[in-house]
Amino acid sequence: MNLDPTLTVLMYSSLAAGAAVVGVLPQAVRGAPTHRAIGWANALAAGLMMGVAYTLLTTGLDGSLAQGGLGALLGIAFVRITHSITDTGELDLTQLDEAGPEYGYKVLLADTFHAAHEGIAIGAAMGLSLPLGISMAVALGVHNVPEAMILGRVLTRQGTGLLQAAALAVATNINQVLLAVVTFAVAGAAPAILPWVIGFAVGALLYLLLVELLPESYRQAGHTGIALVTLVAMGMVVLLSGAGL
Repeated sequence: MNLDPTLTVLMYSSLAAGAAVVGVLPQAVRGAPTHRAIGWANALAAGLMMGVAYTLLTTGLDGSLAQGGLGALLGIAFVRITHSITDTGELDLTQLDEAGPEYGYKVLLADTFHAAHEGIAIGAAMGLSLPLGISMAVALGVHNVPEAMILGRVLTRQGTGLLQAAALAVATNINQVLLAVVTFAVAGAAPAILPWVIGFAVGALLYLLLVELLPESYRQAGHTGIALVTLVAMGMVVLLSGAGL
């Protein structure tokens, strides 16, 4: 049975958002992740994000580089401005045990902003082709797992129950679902804006991984291994997206 395209976007983006549960609930068995494990998680998230950005860049901006480039500048500016206003840029994940309640709120807010950019990326990819968009939703769903693992560690260290932490991890991704559907609908109604939207998503994602995720990973788990994990994760996304084209 073929689903309506909008329902397809809604379903896969919802599955991607719900994948955050997998990053939190296993802590009931394994306990809180170590700083080194958080570094590897950030590297995996960065690699998946890089793969999504690369795929959007190479498949969605053919003949529209100027619009895509300007859109990327807007995406970078948006991330920079929102981080500056909310003071959520470059959070130090090596001080989790000493951080106060305000730190937990900042991590929640930062993850919510990150989910917004990822939702736009899913919607833009769906606008290019549904199979490609499904591949990107799968990649970002896997990316939500290590991101939620970090959030779960922060919240549980501050006294939040495991189930509540899992619910909050999923809640931070609700705007990912909403923006995926809205982006897909708007791009379908006005195809001329799609290169701008793709550029915006690429710029935002690349800024986040280069300025935040990778530097944090290097501080927690060294350089060589982190680079290898990131590149392997990126390669898996590119292969996955190639199968979806």
